[in-house]
Amino acid sequence: MKRLPFLFLHPDRGKSLAHHFQGFGETASHLFPGADFSLQQAEVDMDAKEWLGLAFFAGVIYFVIGFSALLVATFPLISPPARAFGLAFGGGAGVGGAVFFYFSLYPKMALKKKIKDLEHNLPHALNHLLIQVRAGVTLFNALHSISLSGYGTLSEEFGKAVSQITTGKSDVEAIETIARNNPSLFFRRIAWQMVNALKSGADIGNVLTEIVSAIADEQKTAIKKYGSELNPLSLFYMMLVVIFPTMGIVFLLVLFSFVGAAIDVYVILYGILALILLVQVMFMGLIKNKRPIGL
Repeated sequence: MKRLPFLFLHPDRGKSLAHHFQGFGETASHLFPGADFSLQQAEVDMDAKEWLGLAFFAGVIYFVIGFSALLVATFPLISPPARAFGLAFGGGAGVGGAVFFYFSLYPKMALKKKIKDLEHNLPHALNHLLIQVRAGVTLFNALHSISLSGYGTLSEEFGKAVSQITTGKSDVEAIETIARNNPSLFFRRIAWQMVNALKSGADIGNVLTEIVSAIADEQKTAIKKYGSELNPLSLFYMMLVVIFPTMGIVFLLVLFSFVGAAIDVYVILYGILALILLVQVMFMGLIKNKRPIGL
């Protein structure tokens, strides 16, 4: 993590600042019981009290900014002044609360992004590893090749194993370490299979062949499931984006031609257009999140 969210500070600077807010962080840690584990897997050099203390500090900063901006904007326009003050306070509290919860949950969100990137590249990297091993390359050199091959987070993970092996650890110990600290259950399962094969003296090439074959079978099953899920989603999409807006616009135009409209028709049409765009974005995100790994 190069910069802390919202505070734009280096983590080392944030860690020194966090000591002043550990009391608030300790109180908030009861709301986020898994924060320590998330921070450890996200490789953030802070405990839950320090991180949540910084979240409280960020929330207070953005509360002050939001309150001040809204007060300046609403004070000349709204009377009595108490109403403008209350509106600014409520808006500032909303901004500060949103920043606090986003900051608090940021390690979990970063982990989800890391897992998605790692599992996306895992099938390709394992095929790469299998080809290297079958070609007679040593496991260390094969891992080193993957660490330099641009597989994103996965290359970084194997790079850690290569660094540990270089400093004197065995292949088994290095793979055990990266498996233990990795947030992806899928990656840990494969790493432990490799560790068990190395400990038992089995041919790592045969084990990798079985792993790649199992992943291919899982991908086929996942693709079939993905296709079956797309059918009702496409029907739902057609109803929300094509049928309902078309029928709704026709109905409104006919209705307004008889009874008139208190609201400008163009406002309603622009509102429908905005709703269609929102639904489009939601469906794009939904379909992207449901894609099987490795695709």
